[in-house]
Amino acid sequence: MKKILFFLAIVALLFSACSDEFLNVTPKDRYSDATVWKDNSLANAFVNNIYEGQYYGLHSVMFSAIDDQAMEVWSWESQPVVNNAISPSYLGILAPDFWIIAFHNVSWNSLYKNIRNCNLFFQRVADNGLNGSDIDQLKGEVHYLRAYYYSWLLSFYGGVPILPKAYEAEDDMLVKRNTLKETVDYIISDLDSAAQVLPISTDKARASKGAALALKSRVLLYAASDLFNSHASWTSGYANPELVSYTDDNRKERWLKAKEAAKAVIDLGVYKLVGEGGFSTPEEAISNYEQLFINHGNSEDIMLTYYDNVNHSTSDFQCPSFGKFNSPNGYHGWGGNVPTQQMIDSYEMADGTRFSWSNPDQAKHPYLNRDPRFYATVLYDGALWKKRPDDVYASDPIGKIQTGYYEQENGFYTPGLDTRNSPIDDWNGTYTGYYMHKGIDPNMDQQYEYQKYPYRQIRYAEILLNYAECCIELGEYAEARKYINIIRKRANMPDLDESITGNELRDRYRNERNIELAYEQNRFFDIRRWMIAPDVIKNAQGIDIRYPKGSDTPIYSIKEVQTRSWNNKNYLLPISLDEMQKNANLIQNPDY
Repeated sequence: MKKILFFLAIVALLFSACSDEFLNVTPKDRYSDATVWKDNSLANAFVNNIYEGQYYGLHSVMFSAIDDQAMEVWSWESQPVVNNAISPSYLGILAPDFWIIAFHNVSWNSLYKNIRNCNLFFQRVADNGLNGSDIDQLKGEVHYLRAYYYSWLLSFYGGVPILPKAYEAEDDMLVKRNTLKETVDYIISDLDSAAQVLPISTDKARASKGAALALKSRVLLYAASDLFNSHASWTSGYANPELVSYTDDNRKERWLKAKEAAKAVIDLGVYKLVGEGGFSTPEEAISNYEQLFINHGNSEDIMLTYYDNVNHSTSDFQCPSFGKFNSPNGYHGWGGNVPTQQMIDSYEMADGTRFSWSNPDQAKHPYLNRDPRFYATVLYDGALWKKRPDDVYASDPIGKIQTGYYEQENGFYTPGLDTRNSPIDDWNGTYTGYYMHKGIDPNMDQQYEYQKYPYRQIRYAEILLNYAECCIELGEYAEARKYINIIRKRANMPDLDESITGNELRDRYRNERNIELAYEQNRFFDIRRWMIAPDVIKNAQGIDIRYPKGSDTPIYSIKEVQTRSWNNKNYLLPISLDEMQKNANLIQNPDY
């Protein structure tokens, strides 16, 4: 029998008489295939290993850097993606060998590796007669995990090969791509199987009925959206449109199924927005939204991936360094993913009207009276944040972000502490004039302390938004506004007016989704499934801020900071040249 070797994490919880803290001890051992499948606890450990392949989005390079929300300060890594330079032979940060493990985990190779492990689990459990309630739950979890990994493939490629078993080296692996419909149906079948056996709620780092239904909501929403119902109209002469689109006209049915899936999560009654009743002041709403992402779980989290959970740890050193890699250089941070001006301008005014540079008052004070989520998501010039490091404190005892330049007596400008030309660190500052705030704990010293907060795979706010989107597309405008307004109330934003319907409501919804889910890795896929990428993937913009001599009122001017362009082939990724050469039966995606 072939030996399948894998590392099993075994945890010893050592409690001290004077402390509630415990030490995770993770010795590693090796077990043969025969040993593993005779013991339910070792089968559980095998499943734990599959969990570790999940995407963990708290990194120095995020999906937001390759959509319109952000720009990566080390732009050489993301520039090829936003400039149409990827090809079957070069995928940039999306390549399977890219050094950041988060992107590696969602590469074709890694996703299929984890799918193989899911298939292997089912085969070995059946072959060895393992049973019991714990095995039934593991089966449900593995159905969820297999669907999870296939859902990434679907989002990137459209229809992909559905592998019915764990292939061995001697097997014929010249498999063909399944159609998009077949791929969606397979994923939904797995999620339905998971939902039937999993508990409604459990440890939020393990699959539950809620997690299965939530992922089903996401997959069916994508399946009903424009891209997968375009009949491949965005390309010309593609001979296999069934691989990248539905080819029937049953789109309304797909919206109905997506709506039902989202409502099923809502009707469970186990998830709740934190602060859903709203707040009496904007400051309370700001604090509430900020705290959503710097804790170890809350009532709206549906599925989490913990950094240092014994079952879900990752070896990637970047994960706990999210704060360091994304905080301002004036705090000895590394800049990381910095918000674009396009993202800043998408935040509404506090009264629910749109921000406009054409409004003289708003142009003079662009950061005044904005949506409370803006202040919890973005660090901007003049924002109060936290105490500076000891070696910087004398230069700024207040802890105020400085991304502007100050005119001196001689006419020259002195750079602020957090500019690209900072006197503190001048190699890693923002190009846009902004930094991320969301998800960075202000109570930690990012130079030396790790942030071990979980990554939110799915949270309840996304489900409410999914439901609202389906209602809009089905013409149920009042119901859509109701659920959008639930999100807005928590953010201390006014309700959408009852007169807003049709295309206007769709636009307001899409902006609301962009704001509420900012930097949570949804936007990359949203702009593709809505087929709005040609309109939003433009040269990235930032802000130039100049303080005239002796003035506390700066002059703002918009500037372009990164060249970007769009080609319709980028709606989907190319299958890598290596995979195409290994399997002559694979059909490449359009225009590659």
